[in-house]
Amino acid sequence: MESAISARDRVGVQDFLLLENYNSEAAFIENLRRRYREGLIYTYIGSVLVSVNPYRELEIYSKQNMERHRGVNFYEISPHIFALANNSYRALRTERRDQCILLSGESGAGKTEASKKILQYYTHICPTRNNTHTIRERLLQSNPVLEAFGNAKTLRNDNSSRFGKYMDIQFDYKGAPIGGHILNYLLEKSRVAHQNHGERNFHIFYQLLEGGEEPLLKRLGLEKTNPQHYHYLVKGKCPRVSSINDKNGWKVVRNALTIIGFNEDEIQELMEIVAIVLHLGNIQFGEDEEGETHITTGPQLQYLSQVILFRSSFEGKNPLSLEQALSARDSLAKAIYGRAFTWLVQKLNQSLAFKVYYSSKCSSIIGLLDVYGFEVFQHNSFEQFCINYCNEKLQQLFVELTLKSEQEDYETEGVGWERVEYFNNKIICDLVEEKHKGIIAVLDEECLRRGDASDITFLEKLEDSLGGHAHFVTHKMANGKIRKAIGREEFRLVHYAGEVNYNVSGFLDKNNDLLCRHLKEVLCQSGNHIVSQCFHADELMDQRRPETAATEFKLSLAKLMEILMSKEPLYVRCIKPNDAKQPGGFDEVLVRHQVKYLGLMEYLRVRRAGFAYRRNFEVFLERYKSLCPDTWPNWRGTLPEGVATLVKHLNYKPEEYKLGRSKIFIRFPRTLFVTEDALEAKKQTIAVTLQTSWRGYRERSVCLFHLAVIVIQSWWRGVKGRRKAMHRRQAADTIRKFIKGFILRNEPRCPDNEYFLDHVRFSFLMKVKRNLPKSLLDKSWPRPPPSLTEASEHLHRMCIRNLVSDYCRRIQPEWKKQLEQKVVASAIFGGQKDCYPQSVPKLFVATRLGNIHNFSYGVPVIKYDRHGFRARMRQLLLTTSSAVLVQEAKIKQRIDYGTLLGISVSSLSDGFFVLHIPTTDSKQKGDLVLQCDYVIEAVTKLAIMADKIHNVNISQDSIRFAIARGKEGVIDFTSGSDLRVVKTKNGHLLNALCSMCYVWFALLNL
Repeated sequence: MESAISARDRVGVQDFLLLENYNSEAAFIENLRRRYREGLIYTYIGSVLVSVNPYRELEIYSKQNMERHRGVNFYEISPHIFALANNSYRALRTERRDQCILLSGESGAGKTEASKKILQYYTHICPTRNNTHTIRERLLQSNPVLEAFGNAKTLRNDNSSRFGKYMDIQFDYKGAPIGGHILNYLLEKSRVAHQNHGERNFHIFYQLLEGGEEPLLKRLGLEKTNPQHYHYLVKGKCPRVSSINDKNGWKVVRNALTIIGFNEDEIQELMEIVAIVLHLGNIQFGEDEEGETHITTGPQLQYLSQVILFRSSFEGKNPLSLEQALSARDSLAKAIYGRAFTWLVQKLNQSLAFKVYYSSKCSSIIGLLDVYGFEVFQHNSFEQFCINYCNEKLQQLFVELTLKSEQEDYETEGVGWERVEYFNNKIICDLVEEKHKGIIAVLDEECLRRGDASDITFLEKLEDSLGGHAHFVTHKMANGKIRKAIGREEFRLVHYAGEVNYNVSGFLDKNNDLLCRHLKEVLCQSGNHIVSQCFHADELMDQRRPETAATEFKLSLAKLMEILMSKEPLYVRCIKPNDAKQPGGFDEVLVRHQVKYLGLMEYLRVRRAGFAYRRNFEVFLERYKSLCPDTWPNWRGTLPEGVATLVKHLNYKPEEYKLGRSKIFIRFPRTLFVTEDALEAKKQTIAVTLQTSWRGYRERSVCLFHLAVIVIQSWWRGVKGRRKAMHRRQAADTIRKFIKGFILRNEPRCPDNEYFLDHVRFSFLMKVKRNLPKSLLDKSWPRPPPSLTEASEHLHRMCIRNLVSDYCRRIQPEWKKQLEQKVVASAIFGGQKDCYPQSVPKLFVATRLGNIHNFSYGVPVIKYDRHGFRARMRQLLLTTSSAVLVQEAKIKQRIDYGTLLGISVSSLSDGFFVLHIPTTDSKQKGDLVLQCDYVIEAVTKLAIMADKIHNVNISQDSIRFAIARGKEGVIDFTSGSDLRVVKTKNGHLLNALCSMCYVWFALLNL
């Protein structure tokens, strides 16, 4: 370790604490210069890392270098960004406290590159687990995506972050990265519509045009052409930069989006938003003779109309002037891009979120803060005001956490030291953010004020409110010499980093950051899902005025300060060596300015006047107690006495340390290194002791375990033997009861046979359960024992009834009606008419005459006249109230059901049936003799409809029927070779059937 330090001292000390003349700013800068020229861009000030941008690639970031810094003490090897990252990671693992690394410096000082190196180091050296590989890749690939959409070329930096970024990297209890979360601050949306000379828009516009595939560009309505064809890309007169490869950048971004988890539709819609902004920039307006504004460019509308109703945004509502239309166009483009960037960050957070199977209690966090550096341009506006305000807050945090807390810590602990004066910039922060009096409060008040509020009235109000403040001056308030350097529309703030003039032009508009309501209405209905998600319809319903841009930024900074204050901070102070971005160039004036406003000299003096290391007694004693026999393994006394005993045993010299009220302070890092080395060596002895103790404990445990096993085995054998004997006694008793019950099975129930009878009953019931009939046709039933015959019959009946009930519930209405008719037919003809069995399988139909209306049933019949018994073809139709005899649609006879006395049929296979009618009815001419091929069906339906089921008479040999004028006829049935109906000599009508049955008709006088 010492040889490494002395070797580097030949080209400058690697820790400014080792400078002999630490109060000299020139010596400080000279040390930086010597190291920078030798390619040593990193130097320590205690635990703070100073980094100088080399403007070239160095061979110090390889995987071998990462491995070299793994697990190494902070000061053990030469300064490096990896050493700081490793120190933060080790503190996270050992102390279980969240860490944060704050990167600060001017734009172009290398903050973004430093944050990427830290991220690469963590993804390489952290433990590898199967489910963390994806998270590692996504953490790395989030950088090129954010740089493409949030970085741009400026005068000072070709890859300048135009937004603030704070990233939390989440680790599990084993130290493996399991997730991340990104917070973004104040995207420079004004760059979308305007760039200063020599600057460019955001990288993604140029990457898409240079590297986008032809089909994609065609779908987006873009051409793979020079960026100068797009209005929003030519404001800075710098469309192409030799140091930037936009085509390669597109490939990197496209691949990163896929790895992060964007699907093709989301990528397409994200690129649509980029194309929307480009097309919006090419929309131009003109004025007609009447002074009305109209759109003069047409091709861009063709694409925009597919995504948003662009024309309705400027036409069809309130007419706009030419200036208002251009302003609305630019506001629309900035709003779309700004909210799309916020959506992109939220999408990244969803991709980086760790899974639910990790508890938040077992995860730790290392935060990386990379925000815009302090900016001073020739023309400074609202954006520079917010950026420099952010740097003031970070400087205040640095003062609070390092300089001020350092001195207060010594005073609280009662440790004597030389007090160092430093500049506390809280007065500047209060000047900007104080309630009711600060610049932001005055700006918000002017934005909300009714009347002719303007940027000039805002400046005048600042002069009234802040006049006389030591860090605020305007053209009107300045003396003659300073007044020449301040414009009439400018005010000057004396920042901790220097003086900056801010032009108030555009302050009110940028602070309001409002979008016309009808433009929001259009965007809420956009066909692009990202746009419609960014512009919620709820905004249109919310009547509250949104927070101004400055207030929103102030609140977000306050939350960021809370986050940073809750973590253990480490600092990387980035320095830009020259404005020309030339490797090896070292501008002493520029470097001196940065050293001053970064507060490096004050911090160096504080650290040299104080102590390099401090820890609470409890933490120090717990960590190093193994180095002293008196404190190991446990100290029984008070903490101060234990620490004093420990440092005495370690041979600390009085000038090397001080004991405070609750902490120990160690002045020199080397003292701590020696202690750490001793602890590392002691760990081997402790490990051997622990191993010995563990082996003895393990052997004693094994012996005791064997004894316990023998005792348990003996006890268990006894238990098993007693259980087995008990089971045998129970089995013998059961068998004895069973045999005795079998002998007395036919005797009345008594204690001697009740067990057997219960067993018989249970066995029978289980047999019934297993052999229940499955259908009504299944007549099987288990044979019951004599004692259960009556119960078996009851169960059988219940089972049949249940089957019948289930069957009836499943019958459809049409089938039910068919069954009801069949049941009636069975009741009338079953066992009494010869042709009935042939009719059973044949279904009854609704009619035998085709389509008939207003009748329930129809069937063709043969009617036999009363005079001569001639056969006549007729149709018998049944209605709800009567039976009708019809010939060729002409009603021949109607018989009301109420007058029908009965129905007679023979017992043979003929189709004759007689309808008996009262002879007293003058409208009727006697009984009706009919013959039908469907006699069973026709008689059944007639009997049901006339309610004459019990009035159907089945005769064996003959049927008598009434004829008009008191006469009576007889039908005789005899067997014959074929079916014949004849009138015999005695006047009878003979019906001869194929079954050798004859039927005779006869007339009888009553």
